[in-house]
Amino acid sequence: MRLKTALLVASTLILHGCFGGDSDDGDDTSIGQITLTGIGGLTYQSQSQRSLTDASGRYAYYPGETVDLSIGDLPVGIDIPTDDVITPLQFLPETRNQLQSSITDEYGLLSHKPVEKQVIQNPTLINITRFMMVMDDNETTNDGGNIYFTARNISQLNQAMAYLPDSIDFTLPVSVFALDDEDTGAMSVANQALAKICFYPPDDELCEDPPTQAEIDAAPAPPEADMPRDENIEYKDDLENKRDRILAAIRKVGDVQLPDVEEYLLRELDKITTERTNRYYLSTVTANISASDTAIREVFVRLVGGEPSLQGLESVSTDEMAVVIHSTSAQTHSVEYFVAGAPEDESEVIVNFRPAGDYRWLRKPLRVIIE
Repeated sequence: MRLKTALLVASTLILHGCFGGDSDDGDDTSIGQITLTGIGGLTYQSQSQRSLTDASGRYAYYPGETVDLSIGDLPVGIDIPTDDVITPLQFLPETRNQLQSSITDEYGLLSHKPVEKQVIQNPTLINITRFMMVMDDNETTNDGGNIYFTARNISQLNQAMAYLPDSIDFTLPVSVFALDDEDTGAMSVANQALAKICFYPPDDELCEDPPTQAEIDAAPAPPEADMPRDENIEYKDDLENKRDRILAAIRKVGDVQLPDVEEYLLRELDKITTERTNRYYLSTVTANISASDTAIREVFVRLVGGEPSLQGLESVSTDEMAVVIHSTSAQTHSVEYFVAGAPEDESEVIVNFRPAGDYRWLRKPLRVIIE
């Protein structure tokens, strides 16, 4: 395990006291997360709290507050409404507003997922997410891991920003934000900052300044192939190889490809939808009904450990000749239906609902078998 991973574990233990207590001490703060996988090492500032998210991305808040997020001194989100889970799509006011809309899918039901796919094309969101993925200490997001910023890397970023020609601007076009032209030497401000950060232990060779061309030119030429090399001498090719290793270790925005950004965001969003959906269940999962029984039946949306509060509810039958939807009600969180088909017909009643305070539409199926 590298030193930086050990620092991650240590910081998690330190922060455990902030998140591991119970309510006996009268502390009524809520605990939220920045993504379910976690973005750790972010500075968060609300009206009542200021601290760092732990390795799981957890932060403390009082309901109704807003929170600002930053990587050290670099803001990535301002005035974000606090919630039990926040994703990068909620970092920006324009993307938060977009998420409130819905689009009908192939079933004719409203869905948030097409909207999320549109939102993640926002250039500012892409730049923020891409930069966070590049700054991730162990570069594990492609393997489903969390994002974590160590204190050392944040300190290096803060120091680098003090000497940049301009501030890091996430609103730039994606290509400009990631600019790194080897022919002209042109480099975006974000890449200039990354070039000043070493993600390896401080005593690692890769954290040294690369040999200059003058130092390489002044070094002795290596001996002929059949002659021994002096281990105490750094030859030209030794310095050239060292320079290449150090330069190759410098991270750049372009190290994270755009499809990787999309994959990461969609993966995190799907996890939240799955987690939210698992909080709910239907009062009936499978209904076996005689073809002669045409009475109106009702299925209810239930919430594990509580009473659901729904902002919207709709449903559809996948075979309207077999099962007919009679009515739906978000207030009573129920769907009424009756059978109209012949024996051995069956259909699914897809119950689509939007919990209050959430932009997501969640789904549960009821299988209806006609006997």
